[in-house]
Amino acid sequence: MRALGKHWTYKARVIEGHELVTRGPYSLVRNPIYLGMFGAILGAGLVFARWWTLLAAVVLFLVGNHIRITAEERLLREAFGAKFDDYARTVPAFLPRPF
Repeated sequence: MRALGKHWTYKARVIEGHELVTRGPYSLVRNPIYLGMFGAILGAGLVFARWWTLLAAVVLFLVGNHIRITAEERLLREAFGAKFDDYARTVPAFLPRPF
């Protein structure tokens, strides 16, 4: 959220003066906040949940985030065009590439 600065909101939108943020954690994955949330779900689930509830939570999270990421990236593609396409080609959406 710090890397996004004033561009971070709960609702997916592009505001006047919006810039495509590709620095910080956004240089490793296009959706680091969702990756962090996924890690929190996995961690809490491994400690507190039964395997089947953790599995259900992971599936629901991944499906919901796929829908959210698709909508957000459509918005960014409309706003930034080829610049976003270049970024999307080099930086994975959710899971970082091994170094």
